[in-house]
Amino acid sequence: MTPRERLQAVLGGQIPDCVPVMPDTSNMIPARRTGKPFWDLYLYNDPPLWQAFIACAKHFDFDVLMDGYFPLRFDEEAPRRPAVERFIVHRDQRRIVVQDSWRDAGRRRWAEHVTVYRVADPPAPVRPEQIGLPTVPRRFEPVEGVRTFETGPEGFRRAKALLGDQGLLGVFVAGTVAFGDERDVYRYYDNPDKHAQWAAERIEAAERRYDRILAMPVRPDFLCVGGSGTLIFQTVEMFRKVAFPAVRRIIERATADGLPTHVHSCGPEAELVRIFAEETTLTVIDPLETPPMGDCDLGELKRRFGERIVLKGNLHTTDVMLRGSAADVAAASRGAIDDAAAGGRFILSTGDQCGRDTPDENLHAMVETARTYGRY
Repeated sequence: MTPRERLQAVLGGQIPDCVPVMPDTSNMIPARRTGKPFWDLYLYNDPPLWQAFIACAKHFDFDVLMDGYFPLRFDEEAPRRPAVERFIVHRDQRRIVVQDSWRDAGRRRWAEHVTVYRVADPPAPVRPEQIGLPTVPRRFEPVEGVRTFETGPEGFRRAKALLGDQGLLGVFVAGTVAFGDERDVYRYYDNPDKHAQWAAERIEAAERRYDRILAMPVRPDFLCVGGSGTLIFQTVEMFRKVAFPAVRRIIERATADGLPTHVHSCGPEAELVRIFAEETTLTVIDPLETPPMGDCDLGELKRRFGERIVLKGNLHTTDVMLRGSAADVAAASRGAIDDAAAGGRFILSTGDQCGRDTPDENLHAMVETARTYGRY
């Protein structure tokens, strides 16, 4: 089977030739493999991260369930905001610091945070004073040379063609995260009369996007309806009241239209698995992280829900993938296959985002174990 065929079989509840395997390399390993400064990818789109991801996946021969890496956007979804300009306010051999600015009544305004693009790490927002810069820069130059690429339906078609038989390409429709930081938590508890309104607005926006996606000449292979850290800033009650209604509606529509659906949610996830398995027809959920990052026991989840939902996980990204040997990775992969492969509906993966310096030999060991030990 090709990786594409293997994944189609698993998502369809059938038994493939072997257990599919897709470590979560996310952004850092693909960026590292280009050999370029990370700011080339994150700031200048040279290459775009999604292209680097596909190249990385093909190099290691992953079974790619490409969940939302391609940033599909429609013109009618573009927010109406003041024109924002991006300026480099500091650069040295280790970092490029960018600050956004805009004109307000003829006066230049500066964003409260800057974005630090590092040579070998993903970007991070900080307040300028935290890194010794003034809040209003004394010197600045425009960000120039950023590569553009088509993010609409035609760009999606090209991305799917580039991925080819290496796997399946999904796009984001609705999200499990309605409240993502401390301010959002206060907003939720300060406005109990608005919860139903917010939920209805999310359903309306999700259905509009769903309709646009299904009208594309080339459709995605599956739809993404998750969100990082769903139960980090949100309680289960917050999730159920505001985020879940839209997600459940999209899952219902996608199921009726024959499209698989996917939830990614790092952090605590055991209760989400139960909710989605018992109350929806969600197809696949990941990354099912073990403590201390998450609260999932792969074998237990398989016993309870393995006939209803595809489980994707869950080797430890630091203890096993980053710090372990290739033999450690192979042993952990065999353990996960023993726990969850029986009867199908399982994709061997890792917890959320393997570290940048994860050894290549560990990734190869994981793939090799799935291809050999993971045979049915």
